[in-house]
Amino acid sequence: MKTEEYSPLALAYIGDAHYALTVKRHVIDLEVKMDRMQRHTNKFVSAKAQADIMEYLLAEKLLSEEEEDIYKRGRNSKAHKAPKNTDVVTYHMSTGFEALWGYLYVSGQMDRLGQLWDIIRTLKEK
Repeated sequence: MKTEEYSPLALAYIGDAHYALTVKRHVIDLEVKMDRMQRHTNKFVSAKAQADIMEYLLAEKLLSEEEEDIYKRGRNSKAHKAPKNTDVVTYHMSTGFEALWGYLYVSGQMDRLGQLWDIIRTLKEK
């Protein structure tokens, strides 16, 4: 399947899985104690954390025009479930982030994912 054939929500679903794996590998590499792993992971993976990441990437103009377009398509998609533990705006921003991450993954842009991951890791571990 070609990247453009995936819906924004399908990209978000893939992006959610790949991003979570990226974060969990990072947390394990840090040798964080087991009882703190989930809390450390949530600094990166929660809807609020992902919305904060997007706000930073957009404010600093760190995304290409194409990447911003993918983010907006994901953000503006109509999800079939109501957000839990967050407001609708934050939920939609995090969905946009996941769609962008999924798009980059599906399109094989691993170097770009690495660049974004370096920015995110630095941002979240201040």
